[in-house]
Amino acid sequence: MRLALTGAIVLLLLYAAFLLYQITLPIFGVIVLLLALGIALVFGAKRFYGARFIFPGIAAVLIFIAFPVVYTIWLGFTNYSSFNLLSYERAVEVLLSRGTVDPDTETPFAVAEGDGGYRIWLPDAGLLSDPVELIEGEEEAAPLAPADEPAALLAPRDAIPLRGGLQTLTLTTPEGVELRNSGLRSFARVTPEYRRTGEETLERTEDGATLTADHSVGFFTTPEGERVPPGWRVGIGLDNFERIFTSRGVRGPMLTIFVWTVVFAALSVVFTFAVGLTLAVILQWPHLRGKAFYRIALILPYAVPAFISILVFKGLFNQSFGEINLILEALFGVRPDWFTNGTTARVMLLIVNTWLGYPYMMLLAMGFLQAVPEDHKKAAALEGASALRVFFTITLPQIIPPFLPLMIASFAFNFNNLVLVLLLTNGGPDIPGTVIPAGRTDILASFTYRMAFDDSGTQFGLAGAITLIIFLIVATMSYLNFVALRRAAARRSGRPAA
Repeated sequence: MRLALTGAIVLLLLYAAFLLYQITLPIFGVIVLLLALGIALVFGAKRFYGARFIFPGIAAVLIFIAFPVVYTIWLGFTNYSSFNLLSYERAVEVLLSRGTVDPDTETPFAVAEGDGGYRIWLPDAGLLSDPVELIEGEEEAAPLAPADEPAALLAPRDAIPLRGGLQTLTLTTPEGVELRNSGLRSFARVTPEYRRTGEETLERTEDGATLTADHSVGFFTTPEGERVPPGWRVGIGLDNFERIFTSRGVRGPMLTIFVWTVVFAALSVVFTFAVGLTLAVILQWPHLRGKAFYRIALILPYAVPAFISILVFKGLFNQSFGEINLILEALFGVRPDWFTNGTTARVMLLIVNTWLGYPYMMLLAMGFLQAVPEDHKKAAALEGASALRVFFTITLPQIIPPFLPLMIASFAFNFNNLVLVLLLTNGGPDIPGTVIPAGRTDILASFTYRMAFDDSGTQFGLAGAITLIIFLIVATMSYLNFVALRRAAARRSGRPAA
């Protein structure tokens, strides 16, 4: 039973890998093929019995974590964008399929069923074609001859499934005019815009210009250097990184966004820690009544899904009808421009993020505060220390060490807090004078996302290069934090740091 089930799964994966290769997705086909090989070895041979327990986890990490990271980094060294989505062969096919329709020769048609295939009927000219198969992807040609209207004409809706075959069909009139499918309802004389003249060259029929494939940029180019879309994917080395560091329209906003990302992540940690710790200290007060109710009420922001809270705050901060501006105008006569002014937009972002993050810090602080010995506090009180001094000299120093790793994790999370920025401000207001989409409230993650998916050029390669830079920055910061924590722990224990 085990071998039969393993064999069935392996065969299914092999078939999936073949289909992926057929639809020109060889990378994913190789991944599925390797997965099938791993399953066959691990679950098919007894000598690998011990690996069965860790194989699913390792496979999941490699497929869903390691591969996306490596693939994204690889994109940073290519010209992959909305203008360079295709392979070279597909780009050539698209260019050769372009044509100009002659409206004077356009004529309606109908499809008739008959022995040996289908016939194309042109009612205006009274012409009927020889039988054709209309197989999608296969070029066919058929002569036309005068004939009476056939009896078995298909309804227009029944001819739609044959559109793939009709698009590759060429009809020849008795006068020698070639007609091709020019729409759902018509055939016409179609003059191709380009024709192939060599392995790497095309000729533009309009003016006879020669287009040469330039694999360094992934486009066909004219003698004047004009690029003809669509292009194809090619490796361009460090060009994306050079553009990031040398183009003023990219470097300027990216530097601003990087500084704001660090400030945003740091202030978010400080504010959430301060608010959470303050509320935890208040809830620890022995004379406070209704503690259970307050705990539930203060944890609610953590229980509500973040995207719901963000959208609610987006309505509350509405500049014209939001409740926050109505209250501020009634009390102080001011109506801040929360979404159109860069400074107030950043303040709004920090306010909302503090609201979303303080319950996590409060829950942690409530646990850490209970671990602080009461004897230390009582001894300090007997020596005449005020409650505030007891907190800052005894309580806070004892809870900071266990808090540090969690605060570092919070900083890393806020460094890439994409959902908050996209849902609340979408990075706006925009920074003027940039050649790529960039806003005052953008952090590096949202900046990269907008460049890859919101920009009219969808510059996946450039976004991949920026992603690699972000990865290196976060990895460096994490390593430095790890080293600092290890040395601090060594100093506390009296051991030399490694």
